[in-house]
Amino acid sequence: MGGKPAPALGSTDSTTPGRRPSLGGGTPARGRELGRQGRETVRKLLDAGLAEFDERGFQAVRVDDVVRRAKTSHGTFYLYFANKDDLFKTLLRDALHDMEIITGDFPVVTRNEAGRNALRAWVRKFFEVYAAHATVLRVLSQADVVGEEVYGDGLQLFFRIAEAITQGMTAAVTATAGGRGAVDGENGLPEHAELTAAAVVLMLERVNYLISAEVRLPVEEMVDRLSAIIYAAFNAV
Repeated sequence: MGGKPAPALGSTDSTTPGRRPSLGGGTPARGRELGRQGRETVRKLLDAGLAEFDERGFQAVRVDDVVRRAKTSHGTFYLYFANKDDLFKTLLRDALHDMEIITGDFPVVTRNEAGRNALRAWVRKFFEVYAAHATVLRVLSQADVVGEEVYGDGLQLFFRIAEAITQGMTAAVTATAGGRGAVDGENGLPEHAELTAAAVVLMLERVNYLISAEVRLPVEEMVDRLSAIIYAAFNAV
């Protein structure tokens, strides 16, 4: 998994670090308000867990490894997390939180230069959010590593992003007498728009997965190319 420094938590949007979802801790910490010291301890454990997952892979990491890196005790760990899986799910809350934000921010992409620019800006933001949570999102994509419940969270996110892309890429068309191209008479969307959106999400995820796994791809050029491909895919129907 490469040994790159894991990204700092809470670095992808305007929310303050103290309000990151993960800083409330895992299952044992729920229902109680954590003070400053508690949040700092949680942050240390999360940072340590993230670094261990990045370096060793999810399956190889033990609670021993996390507490050793965090320079704390097992007793302290279990005040805030039930086990390794609970710590991962807590980290996942941050990734899902930030992905939900950019899902809601997908623009209405009009068929002009402004639309293309808005699409490119969103694709660039997707790259940034994925990079900030790359370790967690790589683990999430492995159905044989994480449990069914966790993998299901990833699938739900996948479908929400695909739905947002479908709506954003077709809103301008369906608002004007159907635009050009084939239209699905049942829902007013360009034919196969949902399948196109699903393919787009898969493409975005795989490219970012490869970049996060240290495959050398030029990020800005990939943003340009993927934006152009997405725009053409919807405007060709």
